[in-house]
Amino acid sequence: MTLNIRVIAPDRTVWDANAEEVILPSSTGQLGILTGHIPLLTALDIGVMRVRIDKDWIPIVLMGGFAEIDNNKITILVNGAEETIDIDINLAQKNLEEATAKLTQAISTKDKIEATQNIRKARARLQAVITVN
Repeated sequence: MTLNIRVIAPDRTVWDANAEEVILPSSTGQLGILTGHIPLLTALDIGVMRVRIDKDWIPIVLMGGFAEIDNNKITILVNGAEETIDIDINLAQKNLEEATAKLTQAISTKDKIEATQNIRKARARLQAVITVN
C-alpha cells in the first residue's frame, strides 16, 4: 500500500506521485507519515520534505503551507516549492551569505523578519541539494 502525495503551489502542481513514506517539515518539528496514518491537518514550516519511493529518498523544498492527511492521501498546499533539479548550489550559498549579511545590518523589525525568512529558505535549499549530492 502506498501514499498518494500531491504538492500544490499557487502557480502549479509541483509533485503528484505515490510513495511509501514522507517526512514533512511541520511547524512543530519533522512529521513522518506512513500508510494508515490517522487523519491530520498540520501547518508546514519552511524546510525540506523527504519522500521515499522504493529505497530512494527525494527531497523537495517547501516554503511553508499546510498538509492534510486522510485515507492515505496527502494534499500539501504551499506558498512555494522547489525540486533539487531547479536549485543551483552556488546561488543558494550566495543567497545564504547575502541574507545573513542583511540580518546583521537590519534595523527595523520588518527587515529582520525578511532576512530571517530568506536565511531559512536558503538553508532549506542547501540542505536539499546536499542531501542529493
